[in-house]
Amino acid sequence: MSIGLIALLDDVAAISKVAAASLDDVGAQAAKAGAKAAGVVIDDAAVTPRYVVGFAAERELPIVWRIAKGSVRNKLLFLLPIALVLGAFAPWAITPLLMLGGAYLSYEGAEKIYEKLVPHEAHGHEAALPTVAAKAPQALEDERVASAVKTDFILSAEIMAITLAGLPESGIWTKAVVMAIVAVGITAVVYGAVALIVKADDVGVALARQSNGAAAAFGRGLVRFMPHFLRLLALVGTAAMVWVGGGIIVHGLAGYGLTGIEHVIHDASVAVSALVPALGGFLGWLVTAIGSGIVGLLVGFALIPIVGKLLAPAWKAVTGR
Repeated sequence: MSIGLIALLDDVAAISKVAAASLDDVGAQAAKAGAKAAGVVIDDAAVTPRYVVGFAAERELPIVWRIAKGSVRNKLLFLLPIALVLGAFAPWAITPLLMLGGAYLSYEGAEKIYEKLVPHEAHGHEAALPTVAAKAPQALEDERVASAVKTDFILSAEIMAITLAGLPESGIWTKAVVMAIVAVGITAVVYGAVALIVKADDVGVALARQSNGAAAAFGRGLVRFMPHFLRLLALVGTAAMVWVGGGIIVHGLAGYGLTGIEHVIHDASVAVSALVPALGGFLGWLVTAIGSGIVGLLVGFALIPIVGKLLAPAWKAVTGR
């Protein structure tokens, strides 16, 4: 009896070691995959705050929370199973779908720029698009959240695709767990950072009221600084939509053998980086972002008349909206 118990305990110990090793492996894979997606995480964090700018302070965190929930839903309920199915049965479909998402981001960013450059013509274009009829505060908030979640879907799709591509060959359940960990972790990091950014001015007010000396001065400075920073971040968010969209398109074209644009951007990045080695990494990224942004702008501006004159009327005819 005692021998059987000892054998059972040995089996349990062996199973526990295998389980622990599996958990360690999952954790290591999640960390590596998350690191590879870090560039898109930064872009995501740059894009999101623009959707919160202009709302009352008490609505900022609820809006961020609603967008974060939408982001988790995008990743876990839609993108994760889609990525696993496509990866297993139709890997060829991943690149064109990502390129469609890149075109959408390019269009969204270009439309914002178009509105600033030629507001009268932009209003005529917007009149052809489906919009929320009433612009009451709640309707405006719902529209802004819906737009943010749509944009997040494209960025999240790239994150999930990068994560899937970076995983070694393993079982489907291991891949699912790793991708779920990356999805939740990245969402927490991005929207946690966004929440801190949009509430920084409230922290400044609290410091100015409840502190003395340097802390109060820092709080007052933070209150004055944050509105300008948020406006700048909104501009960066628009630019990020364009350069991320353009980057997805450039990378997708290279995947189909059309590597000319990618080579030009890469060679320019390397050349500029070599000019100032101390800032090589930043300058290389900046040149790549500018090159991708130019591609994104060209695609986005080309899509504006197509959406306004073809796609939007067709959508309205089909849906009645």
